[in-house]
Amino acid sequence: MFGWFDAIVDGMTALMNWLYGFTLTIGLPSYGLAIILLTIIIKIVLYPLNKKQMHSMVMMQKLAPEIKAIQDKYKGKDPQKMQQKIMELYKEHNVNPMAGCLPLLIQMPILIALYRALFAFPYLNEAHAQFFWVSSLSEKDPFYILPLLAAATTYFQSKLTTNTQDQTQRTMLYVIPIMIGWIAATVPSGLALYWVVFNVVGAIQQWFINKQTLHLKEGVTGVEGSRKGR
Repeated sequence: MFGWFDAIVDGMTALMNWLYGFTLTIGLPSYGLAIILLTIIIKIVLYPLNKKQMHSMVMMQKLAPEIKAIQDKYKGKDPQKMQQKIMELYKEHNVNPMAGCLPLLIQMPILIALYRALFAFPYLNEAHAQFFWVSSLSEKDPFYILPLLAAATTYFQSKLTTNTQDQTQRTMLYVIPIMIGWIAATVPSGLALYWVVFNVVGAIQQWFINKQTLHLKEGVTGVEGSRKGR
């Protein structure tokens, strides 16, 4: 039943060893560097989805007043009509409300596969499985440096996309990094390293995406300002 997932784990193992072979070729043999390269490749592949996710998030904020107007009009009267009107609004503005979930749905199997692969990883050279203070990337970080970095980078990346005016999002801005830090402290340090690099590269990509969607955000600000002025 789970043969497809075992195939992903085997593929992850093979890719890691291939990337390790690349680090040998360039004279910097390191499984840590292989994980960093793997993370960068995954982020590049996921970039179009992340860009679409950010665009949809901004557009949903921009459409929030119109959505609320529809909800106020049909709430308690015709819920089916209300959902129909909201979906028509999304379609009119080319917004996919599920776009925010897609990168996460793709990312989870990758994380789990890497987790499984690292626990019994067939290192071609155990000496190159060391990463600075960590004796093996298959072991937990003994000094909790990577878990702390995972929590900190998760916070800073989340801050780039979080709407601080929303109480729920503001709470999650602090809760999620703590959860990520705790998880990173209990898994192989190679996975914690992956998460740190994933966040750093993600923050860089987010900075570019934010610049590209700046005109949309200004539109959101304009709508909010006009509503406050009424």
